[in-house]
Amino acid sequence: MARKSHFLLGPRQTGKTTLIRDALPGVRSYDLLDSRVFLELSRSPQRLAEELDDTTRIVAIDEIQRLPELLNEVHRLIESRGIHFLLTGSSARGLRRGGVNLLGGRARTKYLHPLTRSELGAHFDLARAVERGTIPSIYFSDDPAADLDAYAGTYLSQEVIAEGATRNAPAFSRFLRVAALCNGQIVNFTNIGNDAQVPRTTVYEYFEILKDTLIIRELPAWQQSTRRKPITSSKYYFFDVGVASKLQGRTIKAETPEFGAGFEAYVMHELTAYADYQSADDIRYWRSTSGFEVDFILGDHTAIEIKATRTVTNDHLKGLKALAEEQRFQRYICVAMVDRPRTVNGITVMPWRHFFDALWAGEYR
Repeated sequence: MARKSHFLLGPRQTGKTTLIRDALPGVRSYDLLDSRVFLELSRSPQRLAEELDDTTRIVAIDEIQRLPELLNEVHRLIESRGIHFLLTGSSARGLRRGGVNLLGGRARTKYLHPLTRSELGAHFDLARAVERGTIPSIYFSDDPAADLDAYAGTYLSQEVIAEGATRNAPAFSRFLRVAALCNGQIVNFTNIGNDAQVPRTTVYEYFEILKDTLIIRELPAWQQSTRRKPITSSKYYFFDVGVASKLQGRTIKAETPEFGAGFEAYVMHELTAYADYQSADDIRYWRSTSGFEVDFILGDHTAIEIKATRTVTNDHLKGLKALAEEQRFQRYICVAMVDRPRTVNGITVMPWRHFFDALWAGEYR
């Protein structure tokens, strides 16, 4: 905050407001979810300048995408008074539509994600995280099913439809369920359009809406393979495995066939948070047209396969073995439910706890 203003973007209820309160106690803040504050500043954006005196150095504005025209005043105050702003938001779409480029170069963008294992510490339970997700209010809820219902409804109504991103609520609702069922898979836009009863072009538009409102994250394909022709289509992961499961209409329990996909989606969450918070590494996946696949490639150094099993066989490692033939990465890791690590032909089979510990300790760079 000392050198630059910041945009802090993240889905609703990930803790942006709490972070402001805890990290910047006593700082003047404006919550645009407060109807009174919103109306006052929407009627008179210059009121922001009128309420700040010459001693004000830092100002926080929560949910800035609700009033993007306020960015003109923010821009002016950065230039004229040297005030630093922390601007939080749950939709990059609203910011872009409102002219966020006016702050180009004057504000860095950071992202806030649901809680990670390291943040939860002793409170972390893998089965609970995969079943509920790790949005703080839901992870610790005494009625997570009801809270997930409410959260999914909030996203559908407030983040997408009320924002004006789409006018066809029934069509978008059908699409959202179909998209959730494709969580972590290569997307066939034609099939999704058929299932959701919307045109293929609309499916593309809806996926852009989900990305802009931070509901999904695109996982591009790693395409530098020379020994085997790679698939080039992206995968898409919802930002929280609990929200994805609720939209799918199911609950993921440990020791069920669905747990594997949920575990993989949770690892994607940890990798995404790690990349945004610490490493800035790209995250990709690899699949060859002949069927070999590796779930995640972190930067240009680490290939990662996820297996929700206590018994890892050679068959589970065939994707990593095929990728190792490229001789492009420093390490090849299979993250599983095993108790102890071991090495098989240069591939490390690793307990998931060890993997998360090493990841956040910065060992994979």
